[in-house]
Amino acid sequence: MHDASVSDATRFLAYRLFDVPERPQGRVVEMTIAELPPGEVLIRTAYAGVNYKDALAAHGMNKLIREYPRIGGIDMTGTVVSSSDRRFAAGDEVIVHGFGIGIDTDGGFSQYARMTADRVMKLPAGLSLEAAASIGVAGYTAALSIDLLEHNGLTPAAGEVIVSGATGNVGCVAIDMLSAAGYRVVALTGKPDAAEFLSSIGASEILPRESVRAKRPLESARWAGALDAVGGEVLDGIIRAMKPNGVVAAYGNAGSMDLPTSVLPFILRGVRLIGVNANSPMSVRERVWPRAAAEFAPRHFDRMVRRIPLSELGDALVRALAGGSFGRTIVDVWGTNPS
Repeated sequence: MHDASVSDATRFLAYRLFDVPERPQGRVVEMTIAELPPGEVLIRTAYAGVNYKDALAAHGMNKLIREYPRIGGIDMTGTVVSSSDRRFAAGDEVIVHGFGIGIDTDGGFSQYARMTADRVMKLPAGLSLEAAASIGVAGYTAALSIDLLEHNGLTPAAGEVIVSGATGNVGCVAIDMLSAAGYRVVALTGKPDAAEFLSSIGASEILPRESVRAKRPLESARWAGALDAVGGEVLDGIIRAMKPNGVVAAYGNAGSMDLPTSVLPFILRGVRLIGVNANSPMSVRERVWPRAAAEFAPRHFDRMVRRIPLSELGDALVRALAGGSFGRTIVDVWGTNPS
């Protein structure tokens, strides 16, 4: 099916990254459909999430982007305009994240996007385009982490769950999701001014980051489950304070890529450390996203999510890189989507 009102000559706005001598530089530019990369599915973008990886890419860090120019944005939602793949038809509401979009190929900071069909997933029942973008790849990471923890035996009755990097994209959604699912959640943060915000989205207790620094091979057992975005000494401290048969999901390295730890929690308490890769196969996404839309569905988008127009994206990427905001930011790429 095809929307005849959109052609290769149709013009639209996108936030495009350019390689300049000093550093990659992003700005809103006008493009045509013909300039988009090849793919079976043309999508009219509704919303795109602003993630830490987007900020790294926009500032030329970690050599994430190797070919310029590039439209940024590693997650997006929108409506299918046309598709040569029978799995999708004009009018379908969809979500796309990972699979290299915004890094290896053009992403979601654009009023139109063209994607390979295997990267596109229909929205689960019960989710709006805005709600799905508010969850985004960050919320999917949180939901996948909880799903894996539960697969390894975690239940609300087992005890407290600690979430590090609590004010970040993944952390805040994880707190909301865990509390919605009946868990008692403890937020670990390096931002003392975030206590009121974290309590308002479901945290039962807020601890300063330094409180989990390990001093002994085994610390007092407290945590039944953990979601960690920090790595390094923070993850080490969490591991040493896990309860017998406790489960840790590690999905980030905001503090360090290294993990200096002891084997004792693993062999004396049966602690399990699970790696979480959100760039998971479509079969996993199709299993986990409905959970994110149902029993894990966040209840505090009004407190967690800030919506901005495309014109403010550059400033939002600077804030994201500096860690200067709480919660999620999503881009209303047309500036006309209803609240």
